Amino acid sequence: MNMHLGDTRLLIEVGRKHGLLRNQMAYVLATAYHETAHTMKPIIEMGSEKYLRSKKYWPHVGRGYVQITWLVNYKKASDKLGVDFVEKPDLLLKPEYAAPILIVGMKEGWFTGKKLSDYITLQKSDFKNARRIVNGMDKADLIAGYAKQYDKALLAEGYGVDQVIEAPANEVVPAPAEDKPISKSSRFWTWLGSGGAGAAIPFVDWRVQMVLVVFVLLLAAYAIFTMPQAKAKLEQLVDAL
Repeated sequence: MNMHLGDTRLLIEVGRKHGLLRNQMAYVLATAYHETAHTMKPIIEMGSEKYLRSKKYWPHVGRGYVQITWLVNYKKASDKLGVDFVEKPDLLLKPEYAAPILIVGMKEGWFTGKKLSDYITLQKSDFKNARRIVNGMDKADLIAGYAKQYDKALLAEGYGVDQVIEAPANEVVPAPAEDKPISKSSRFWTWLGSGGAGAAIPFVDWRVQMVLVVFVLLLAAYAIFTMPQAKAKLEQLVDAL
């Protein structure tokens, strides 16, 4: 990625000022790169004036690095920065206002209620689901790809070198849990060995007791004979007959 494109350096400095981690900064840059049509400059929503006027949210159409829309979001930005963007919406095209709206807005969760720390921390870099901070899962994979490149570029230039980010760049953690067969489940053997099944037997009807006993015996037999050692001994015994 071109780390000098448009207002990239400005955004990095504002991100540093607000204490963004390297992987968080990478995702902010990726978002700006996508939302500004690869210009890294604050822009107004694409389309002719006639088209934009047809929008339900006119005149509060998409503006800035993050393309905020609707009156409610313009009011929120106005309240946060103390500037009247409602009456003067084109102020959002000025970098001095658009930059903090992008960075602080993503950090604090102004746009959807989701914020950077929900997906990107020292322990994880979930660049795909981080799209929910701005716009659902629209183009999530594409923007995640940009974030991976920005993360490497920021690391190369020394951004946040004192930050110990445990998650490898671009990796989503924690990893999905693996399902284990019951024969390899330590919880199952602990439960069975402690008499967990037997503890419930006295409190049920005798017919149910019989079913439970048979079930536990069959389950134990299955677990035992699916073990490699047990299968090997059984094969030796069959060969000896």
